[in-house]
Amino acid sequence: MSTLLYDTPGPKARRRSQILSALSILVILLLLAWAGFSLDKAGMLAPDLWATVFQPDLLNLLAGGLLATFEVSAVAIIMSVVLGALVTAGLMTRSVLLRAALRTWVEVFRGLPLLLLIFFLFLGGPVIGVDISTFWALVLGLVLYNSAVLAEIFRAGIDTLPKGQGEAGLAIGLSNAEVFCIILLPQSIRRMLPTLLTQLITLLKETSFGFVIGYAELLRDARTAVEYLGGSYSLPVYTLVAVVYMVINCILSEIARRAQAVL
Repeated sequence: MSTLLYDTPGPKARRRSQILSALSILVILLLLAWAGFSLDKAGMLAPDLWATVFQPDLLNLLAGGLLATFEVSAVAIIMSVVLGALVTAGLMTRSVLLRAALRTWVEVFRGLPLLLLIFFLFLGGPVIGVDISTFWALVLGLVLYNSAVLAEIFRAGIDTLPKGQGEAGLAIGLSNAEVFCIILLPQSIRRMLPTLLTQLITLLKETSFGFVIGYAELLRDARTAVEYLGGSYSLPVYTLVAVVYMVINCILSEIARRAQAVL
């Protein structure tokens, strides 16, 4: 018995897979045990260190950083989606020059490292006489990069639609812009929703790049706390930040899953 892409594993293959899985789990457990022993030996698992993560002052500081993270994410997501949709619309026009310019836009900003874009905006702005705050340097860097990525996601979704969709809209008197906004874009978003939501979740995590330009988001505030408390508290503080990011991503992933089921 087989599927289209692979043969169903037989008894020997299943037994081999089970043995490899058991060995992998054993290796991981041994590594975790070794890491725990090493940390305990270095005094990094002392209860008084980990009790710090429950201190109200630390929690208030990180809550402020988390709020700043959400602010950047909200603005960047809205701007990225709008700009990405506009770029996609431009790529579908009949103007060769406009399509070439927008294709260059997509390839340039999708190809450049996000951190480099943020540095260009934050450090390059004053050089040309434009003062850019850390907030807007981070937001605009995220928007430039993610708008290019989202434009490709929208375009891929539209390419999966039957060509008759757009032709039917033009036949009943709709303009190209109306066909795009009313017929093509909503269907492409529905089809590419998992990829789209995954990219938006990634955008939220990318706000941590604000750390390098001094924007007081969650990771930056964690660094401030470690500098104040001392390097020995770095593991508990950064572990708390990691848990916060994981919880947020799990919640957003669950929202995405439910939204996909509804649509």
